[in-house]
Amino acid sequence: MKKLLASRDQAWVNQVYQVLHQRGIPINVSERGEQLEIWVIESSYYALAKATLDEYKADPSRFQSTIDNANSRSQSPSLVHNLLRQAGWFTIAYAAVAVLIYLLMQTPMADDVIRYLRISDYFDHVEWSQPWRLLTPALLHFSATHIVFNVFWWWYLGGRLERYIGSQWLIAVFVFSAICSNIMQFYVGGPFFGGLSGVVYGLLGFFWIYSFGRRTPLWLPPAVIGFLLIWLVIGYTDLLWVNVANTAHLAGLISGCIAGAIVRILNPKPRQTAL
Repeated sequence: MKKLLASRDQAWVNQVYQVLHQRGIPINVSERGEQLEIWVIESSYYALAKATLDEYKADPSRFQSTIDNANSRSQSPSLVHNLLRQAGWFTIAYAAVAVLIYLLMQTPMADDVIRYLRISDYFDHVEWSQPWRLLTPALLHFSATHIVFNVFWWWYLGGRLERYIGSQWLIAVFVFSAICSNIMQFYVGGPFFGGLSGVVYGLLGFFWIYSFGRRTPLWLPPAVIGFLLIWLVIGYTDLLWVNVANTAHLAGLISGCIAGAIVRILNPKPRQTAL
């Protein structure tokens, strides 16, 4: 990434952002102290961004219709609209299915749902002819707090990843971290577990390694990383009043770090300018 400009004038930075965004230039806005900074995500776009900025400075009136249209679209968006803007189709679809499964588990069908979605009764008798069972424990949630916590973090992390580098990469990270965390939890703790938290920790590991030492739109504040890591450590103590799939959390985190390193090397082209 290359820094294009820095200014304390929020309105002006917003106008420049709208102009650059309209021309398809991949940019991100960050805050440093009292200043806002616009960064060009792909260095190959820097010359175009600089030329567009100079053009805008020379004659802002030429771009007024672009700015007005962008402002009219952003005025008073609904809560639902804001939430949908923060996620892609896979983030939304998986969250919806997880909520539906949770609702089914509040009915007399609960035992059948668990029996169909858990991996197996015994580790030595895994149904390899039904490979989806390696993923489906991530759909099982056993309390309202459990699913709200997991869906929140799935939406926050998964949605950002999907909108930044694409659905295929989120699906790949999801499959890899879900399989790793589910198999390890099953091997260590047995078949009676569930939840999306192994994948959530996979996404945490992915963000951590992918953005380590550099500012990208997938960069996470240290407070967020610290909170989730502290929660992981607490799970190994007697401070919690519920059973926690600690092995799934740890395996998910490790698998996510591996995925983050691989994708960082592959360096896919971003598809989203800012999140």
